[in-house]
Amino acid sequence: MLRPILLVLSLSLGAMAAQANVAGAVNEARLHGCGPNAGLTPRLRENSRLNEAARRLSTGENLQNAARKAGYRSVTSAAVQISNVPDDRDVERIVARQFCTQVTARDLKEIGTYRRGSDVWVMVAAPFIPPSPRDRQQISRRVLDLTNQARAHPRKCGREMFAAVPPLVLAPPALVRAASEHSQDMANHNYMDHTGRDGSSPADRVTRTGYKWQAVGENLASGILTPEEVVSGWVGSPHHCANLMDPRFRQMSVAYAVNTASDNGIYWTQLFGTPR
Repeated sequence: MLRPILLVLSLSLGAMAAQANVAGAVNEARLHGCGPNAGLTPRLRENSRLNEAARRLSTGENLQNAARKAGYRSVTSAAVQISNVPDDRDVERIVARQFCTQVTARDLKEIGTYRRGSDVWVMVAAPFIPPSPRDRQQISRRVLDLTNQARAHPRKCGREMFAAVPPLVLAPPALVRAASEHSQDMANHNYMDHTGRDGSSPADRVTRTGYKWQAVGENLASGILTPEEVVSGWVGSPHHCANLMDPRFRQMSVAYAVNTASDNGIYWTQLFGTPR
């Protein structure tokens, strides 16, 4: 499960009041004078919701609440406060010297700022951009390909060693429906569990769709945005890896559902099955 990285730093300076183009200063620091990634990271886009989140920071709200109330969801985020801020050239220098790590992470894409008098608040973030519903088939095939790449090689899942196993094929609609319904239920009701809210097990949910099976397995994930990350997470987890490498399974389905108001934003279900 992935959660946002929340980090708040502050710096107090001597009194020198001047207006500063803060977003521009941060981008100049990223471009010219900040750590090993200087010049290698694209400019941060200004975002009005992040501006509102930065304003909320100025009232004493913590980063997580400020972003949530502003309607902004991120994968990672960081905040910086500079008091008695000087002109923009000094802002650039201060950011490069004091906050280089916070503003140069490669995944950061957007920035919001707020000024009150000579004090400035800055928020930088990697926005939460879930896959589009129209990409479901493409993503299913990508997860299948990555799963089969993992199955093609012997590997150790925790303490258990697995031999290479034959590739899976995409499952029929019944198994797809079981995965989709469970992902949607988790997203709608803000939980992640193999036991459904009605007490159902993966086998129960698969049986309800009419899929006739000899063996069934299920992997879950949440907060992860790409097929590469989700399969990598399953391979790296002993229990999920054992499911993925199980030689009994012949078919696979995968589904994701998004609810940006939930704790983790996106919920994945991977189902394995062997038909009778």
